[in-house]
Amino acid sequence: MPAKVNINTAGEMGFCAGVTQAIEKAEKAAEKYGQVQMLGDIVHNEIVVEELTDKGVVVIDNLESADRNIPILFRAHGTPKELWQKAKEMGLQTIDATCPLVKEIHKYAKILENEDRSVFIIGDKGHDEVNGIASQVSKPIIISESEDIPKHNISKAGVVIQSTQNFDKVKILIVQLLERVKDLRIINTICAPTRNRQQEVKKLAKSNDLIIIVGSFTSANTKRLVKVAQKINPNTKQVESPDDLRKKWFDNVTNVGLSAGASTPNSIIEDVKRKITSF
Repeated sequence: MPAKVNINTAGEMGFCAGVTQAIEKAEKAAEKYGQVQMLGDIVHNEIVVEELTDKGVVVIDNLESADRNIPILFRAHGTPKELWQKAKEMGLQTIDATCPLVKEIHKYAKILENEDRSVFIIGDKGHDEVNGIASQVSKPIIISESEDIPKHNISKAGVVIQSTQNFDKVKILIVQLLERVKDLRIINTICAPTRNRQQEVKKLAKSNDLIIIVGSFTSANTKRLVKVAQKINPNTKQVESPDDLRKKWFDNVTNVGLSAGASTPNSIIEDVKRKITSF
């Protein structure tokens, strides 16, 4: 291993604006009310969730277990509209921490349906964000892979996209949809931070010996960054914390590219950088 490893960091990484807003809302609510409930994890990062728990943010699995005397926060990924309605019927005080860009996707999905189009959602089946988008329309068609595209021809349809999808994969699916749909309206709802991060990771993967992506293994956008980098540079590793780093990865490595998912705290990124330097 060289005496010194050069660490080249992505210009944009770590918390995006939507995650920052959601966490700030959770912290302010806990401070104001003493405690706040959260339906599921606010973001897909265990460290963030643990830190919020220490501040009085309690995670619950369903509305039935909610304490009616404590406000409930709906998280950054978006929440199915039937849960909003149920919370209202239960008389719960709600706090909306949905990412503004995800709200935009909800709006566009409804616009497409109002245009009498079949609504396609390109995204990961079962993902929280996709579930929230799908709840906005009556007959959503979720496309995760090519096999999900209908085999029959469709006269009129529209497409929205999960905000953190892989841009290159989406292009392939769109081309395949064009073969099936005569009148196809495509609204590119991949958020700008996702597009920027994927482009930066591509550059890092081309110019570094090793790529380290920091983020939770439950984070969809982090896993996508890993896939984007691996396609160009197979020597790509994902870590959740400095403890996951292995010294042998850095044998015969001079340049390391470093990026992180949108739900990764800056403190963890800095800890990873310090550990790499210590090697």
